Amino acid sequence: MKIPRNLSGKELIKYLKIYGYSLTRQTGSHIRVTTQMNGEHHITIPNHDPPKIGTLTSILDSVATHLQINKQDLYASLFS
Repeated sequence: MKIPRNLSGKELIKYLKIYGYSLTRQTGSHIRVTTQMNGEHHITIPNHDPPKIGTLTSILDSVATHLQINKQDLYASLFS
């Protein structure tokens, strides 16, 4: 499964809510979200429309590593 190319930062945050991520703070155009699932984990998401694909991939890789799930399974659960 591929990552949607037209995904905004705010849309990504909405998708990540199923894994317990919620807005912690915002500084300028960068939003920090945190989850307590599998221990505390913070991610900074740029609120760009759309963020660069490499940035999205890096964010989702970090989430998959923290949650200890396969990247393809994460993509399928978020974007299908």
